[in-house]
Amino acid sequence: MNDEPKSPAPKAFGVGQGMDYGELADVQQVHAAVQREKREPRVGAEPLSIWLIAIYGLAVFFGGAYLGRYSGNFSSGGLDPMGAPPPAKKAAAGPAGGEQAAELSPHDRGKKIFAANCQTCHQANGLGVPSQYPPLAGSEFTTGGSRRPAMIVLKGLQGPVKVKGQQYGAAVMQPWDKTLTDQKIADVLTYERSDWGNSASPVIAEQITALRKELANHPESFTEPDILAVPADAELPGGPPAGGAPPKPGEAAKPGEPPKPRG
Repeated sequence: MNDEPKSPAPKAFGVGQGMDYGELADVQQVHAAVQREKREPRVGAEPLSIWLIAIYGLAVFFGGAYLGRYSGNFSSGGLDPMGAPPPAKKAAAGPAGGEQAAELSPHDRGKKIFAANCQTCHQANGLGVPSQYPPLAGSEFTTGGSRRPAMIVLKGLQGPVKVKGQQYGAAVMQPWDKTLTDQKIADVLTYERSDWGNSASPVIAEQITALRKELANHPESFTEPDILAVPADAELPGGPPAGGAPPKPGEAAKPGEPPKPRG
């Protein structure tokens, strides 16, 4: 008789394989614990530091204050592609009121020419250098007629010369006929004859043009005897009256005034 152990009979389908509710409860507790934990931060979503916000705010404030103070005359019109209207010119002072500012006067132009070419020797105050360069302030050669100083500036002066009772050495003043235009010579003479207390008549370019033609064949600089041979009150022809202003370009000469020489 064979007494072999019998294997247990298989359970019917579905029997003993039902859901273990104890395990389900454990899974829910794990999920709840995970949800209570803080989420991991994502890159780019971190909040800014309060100090960083404060620094940015201060930078914007001081940058705006700097631009507001040092931006000059910048205006939004400069960004207009059609071009902004030109700024209005300031009205010139005077009885005419409301007129646009005029260009520099002959006196002011002459002052600039003097500073660039003559000031080194004759000094800014027109007093010159003792025993070397004669003064222009109160000089009889400067405040007399316009012909003498025009001859000196145009062709130069060499050798000793006596001015205001003082003797000046053998310093040579160069001729300016090849360096300065007729207008510039007229302007610098007008300045010298009306500054430092001087009050002689102005000089215009047409007078220098006529004198240049007259002295075209005189290559050498003048000496003191040459200048003294000209009367002290000799005026260049065609100039404005003493104490008057030179006529404006294109303005006709007044009745009785000699015609202006043409270049």
